[in-house]
Amino acid sequence: MRQDQAETVGLQALAWLASEDELFGSFLGASGAGAGDVAEAAGKPEFLGAVLDFVMMEDAWVIAFCDANGLAYGVPMAARAVLPGGQAFHWT
Repeated sequence: MRQDQAETVGLQALAWLASEDELFGSFLGASGAGAGDVAEAAGKPEFLGAVLDFVMMEDAWVIAFCDANGLAYGVPMAARAVLPGGQAFHWT
């Protein structure tokens, strides 16, 4: 997956999250972002990675997001791996 594709998936996840009122409130609380901060941060790959991190916390959220956007269930993880901070760490 290319960076631009990963950012698009992140934006899709943000739009889906914003449409889920209760879940969006939880995201704002967990991220420390205010509703006004989201529009500005949406253009930052690091923020989109955080959005994907949040969505991937629950399998049900991944399924709902992917179903709503016609994506395969592995797409959020593939996109997250491309965005800043998503690289796998090897401790050995």
